[in-house]
Amino acid sequence: MYDGKITDVPGIEVGHAQDFHAKTGCTVVISREGAVGGVDVRGSAPGTRETDLMRPMNLVERIHAVVLCGGSAFGLAAASGVMRYLEEQGIGFDTGVAKVPIVAGAVIFDLGYGDWRVRPDERMGYEACLNASTGDVPQGSVGAGTGATVGKILGMEGCMKGGVGTSSIRLPGGIVVGAIVVVNALGDVVEPGTGRILAGARDPKTGKFINTWKFILEGNAIKDAEAGNTTIGVVATNAYLTKEQANKVAAMAHDGLALTIRPVHTMLDGDTLFALSTGKIECDVNVIGTAAAEAIARAVVNAVENA
Repeated sequence: MYDGKITDVPGIEVGHAQDFHAKTGCTVVISREGAVGGVDVRGSAPGTRETDLMRPMNLVERIHAVVLCGGSAFGLAAASGVMRYLEEQGIGFDTGVAKVPIVAGAVIFDLGYGDWRVRPDERMGYEACLNASTGDVPQGSVGAGTGATVGKILGMEGCMKGGVGTSSIRLPGGIVVGAIVVVNALGDVVEPGTGRILAGARDPKTGKFINTWKFILEGNAIKDAEAGNTTIGVVATNAYLTKEQANKVAAMAHDGLALTIRPVHTMLDGDTLFALSTGKIECDVNVIGTAAAEAIARAVVNAVENA
């Protein structure tokens, strides 16, 4: 496992809430002072909220929270609880009439693992905010990772547990780049560098890894695979980023998924990563983007090793 956590970035808080019986939950990343936000959606089956406003041409510069949820599109309801909590704290975009909290979000599909009738809702989103802190971040089968699974090319029978993981990297000059990710991938999770499979699809008869990457290259149809996938997450830094740069960092961070999930960004995944900038320290955006990819890769490994 790797050290560090996204809350090593000053101004970032994380909280989990979950229903262990129903096997679903949500995770909130809060920036009370607001953070310049960016996003990059690479998977082809996403479920998201407030991603358009992060595009450079749009008005709002800062967001106040990102909520990562189980429950597929139903789970986006948890964002209402996050908004309620932030409004009570006097946090939001000042419209002149009221402060409107800017809460982005993304979901995973975990309906096939636990009780599909129970999904993250406003109450659970609010609870996650009450649990938020700048301290340790529980990893594995908690929060939005409670119902996460990986390796579903043969369906749920041969999959393994996914989860939520976090990490951080410290750069010269006091810069920190942190990540948190919810790993619920169609593909296998592999060790960066060696390609050794850490978690993934197994033959239901032998229990051995089938190696999803090779399985597909042998001509086996991916369209018949379990459709409930998606890896989502957040990278954050105390380096200064413009809105355009935050979007670039979110894009570069996806390299971390490519290093650790095989395959990734399929038609049956909705892979989405957000980027947040909380600070004023100047740094080359290429350095931040490279560190973001590394932090995401480490967080993916931590997610399955703690699950």
